[in-house]
Amino acid sequence: MSTQNQETLFYDYIRRLEHHRQGREMVHLHLSKLRPFNRREHHIRVAADAFEGMVKELLGQIFVLNNSDIIFIFKMEAMGQVESALDKVKFLFGDDPLLSEEEVEGQGFSSWFDVETEYDIIVAMARTMVEDQKNASGVGGTGHDVKAALIAKQEEGERLTPRTLDRLIEALKAADLTNMVRRQYVCSVEGAQNVPTPKFSELYISIADLRDTLLPGANLTSSPWLFQHLTETLDRRILSMLSKTEDRDITGDISINLNVATLLSPEFLKFDENVIAAMRGNIVLELQQLDIFSDLNAYLFAREFVKQRGYRICIDGVSYKTLPFIDRERLEADLIKLIWHPDIIHGGHDLTDKVKRQLILTGPNRVILTRCDNEESIEFGRDNGIELYQGRHVEALIAEENRRRSMRVLKKRAAAHDKQSGNKKSLTKRT
Repeated sequence: MSTQNQETLFYDYIRRLEHHRQGREMVHLHLSKLRPFNRREHHIRVAADAFEGMVKELLGQIFVLNNSDIIFIFKMEAMGQVESALDKVKFLFGDDPLLSEEEVEGQGFSSWFDVETEYDIIVAMARTMVEDQKNASGVGGTGHDVKAALIAKQEEGERLTPRTLDRLIEALKAADLTNMVRRQYVCSVEGAQNVPTPKFSELYISIADLRDTLLPGANLTSSPWLFQHLTETLDRRILSMLSKTEDRDITGDISINLNVATLLSPEFLKFDENVIAAMRGNIVLELQQLDIFSDLNAYLFAREFVKQRGYRICIDGVSYKTLPFIDRERLEADLIKLIWHPDIIHGGHDLTDKVKRQLILTGPNRVILTRCDNEESIEFGRDNGIELYQGRHVEALIAEENRRRSMRVLKKRAAAHDKQSGNKKSLTKRT
């Protein structure tokens, strides 16, 4: 449903309910309070879809406002379905601070109204929304507004538009992306010295480097729909690079972060043809949890294909808040990437115990603890059976281990040189 004039439609609808208020409730989802990263068009559409089934059953009416808020007016008989839909929406935004605030304060994410007893309040709210919308769409504005908009643009960068995206995709055709490919290792960490052992490496194209090279100053994530199109283009490029077996910079057991749609594309089929059958089990396909749940049927179809071919699947982007909603076994995923957050151990015993229980249910040996930026993340993981880690601290451990290994090699060479020199001296004395 288009967001244009939704405020007016909401006002008209609530006025028509004046003589039909009984047995109706209203829930107002304050998605406008979410962090900007979480209130992109794609996220709002997925949230609205959670209520669409009830709209089709004539149990309620939904309004997606211009500021991204959602209002749903429904018959009381649908209360169970509404609460279930609300849980799904909360799951989608589980890593947003707004949800944490709601847990603490009991408010913030949603507001509930009884249409019969609070009708006048709702009408006044709708009227204010219509007036605010008219003022916002009017010509002109204060100097303060212009200045604020300018600062916001400077902070966010130039918005990605269809025209600039076309330019970028055209430039990608001729660009050599190999120098933008980054590798970050997933390791086991063992022993008192925290010795890292690489198990596989994640290959990805640096969005920051891509922007700075091809479209300086642009905010490539400003439009979720256009950014999605861009990532699908990048998927095709990285699959093309991986298909070139002569490229020695891209070797070993690897993981690649792809869109579900890419797994169903001709480019993936071509990539699959070029992969040696025995190597498929060494390739992990990482899929974002939001991408999976935005079209579960597409995921299930793609999963069957790639699993039959021998690839492994990892669900990426899982936070400690969304972990309880991810049933790894039912989704038939091999691995889950859990984002480390200090709250896991500093958020109280109840939270820590809850995360530990979820790790047992998920299978800690199937979890990759990612974004490990300090030693306490490794300590928590090892205490709870997690075997695989990724992040800046892991990269630092790898660098330190490489330094120790280099020192051992130098010492061996020095000892061998000293021994050889000693032998020469002995030979000189004998002669």
